[in-house]
Amino acid sequence: MTVAGTPTAAARRAARGDAVRAAARAGFVGRGALYLLIGVLAVRIGLTGAREQADRGGALAEVASAPLGAVLLWALGAGLAGMALWRLSEALFGAAGPKGDRKAKRLMAAARFAFYGITSFLVLSFAAGDRGSGAGSTDRQSQDITSRLLGLPGGPWWTGALAAGVIGAGVWIGGRAALRKYREHLTWARLSKRRQRLMDVTGIAGGVSRGLVLCAVGFFGAKAAVTFDPAEAKGMDDAIRSFAHTPAGPWLLVAVAAGLVLFGVFSFGQAAWRKV
Repeated sequence: MTVAGTPTAAARRAARGDAVRAAARAGFVGRGALYLLIGVLAVRIGLTGAREQADRGGALAEVASAPLGAVLLWALGAGLAGMALWRLSEALFGAAGPKGDRKAKRLMAAARFAFYGITSFLVLSFAAGDRGSGAGSTDRQSQDITSRLLGLPGGPWWTGALAAGVIGAGVWIGGRAALRKYREHLTWARLSKRRQRLMDVTGIAGGVSRGLVLCAVGFFGAKAAVTFDPAEAKGMDDAIRSFAHTPAGPWLLVAVAAGLVLFGVFSFGQAAWRKV
């Protein structure tokens, strides 16, 4: 039982205060901007065969080349740091809602804190001038990680387990989007019909596309485990490009890319209407 006035109680109040809520909303804006840029780059690749990177590195390079690029990079990194702070508060004290204190939800929040913490650090390092941080190809990074895993005792099994986890995450994300589970986290009843339609279109298409990309990354990781060849592993960029080699051709790539753009829009909607 937490006693009012103790340091723990004060920390809990701060974690659920206006500052952390504002950080969470800034985080959704930052995530939305990142996915919007990645999606636009992927659409270009699908339509023109451009050599740009459809991943975090490509998005950061795009921002850096824009007017006031340095300012935008700092804002993006700060927004993602806000997301990390909010997820940390959920991991420590539970999320909003009646079931937010469940152990599984807190563990998931901790994993998201780690992900967004690392991502924000890389973006802020890039903004500070370390162009080798955050801008590297996710394809090369995936191959480096896979190579290290394969070099461990039982390496193929570790690699396969990680790949299975990524596939599972993709199925979970896409499935929840298709089932419209995101509605539970929105102030749904207070939204107008027009805004509800916006969130349904962007939430379903964006979540399914995001899930498909993760499944593709996991598939190539599993292939690397089976063949014992780290070159088979792919990051986000090559995973997105792989959709062009399906029977649907470049149009599937464009459809998935458009879904990532819509996920960016969905994240902007979450910034405004998410329960935090």
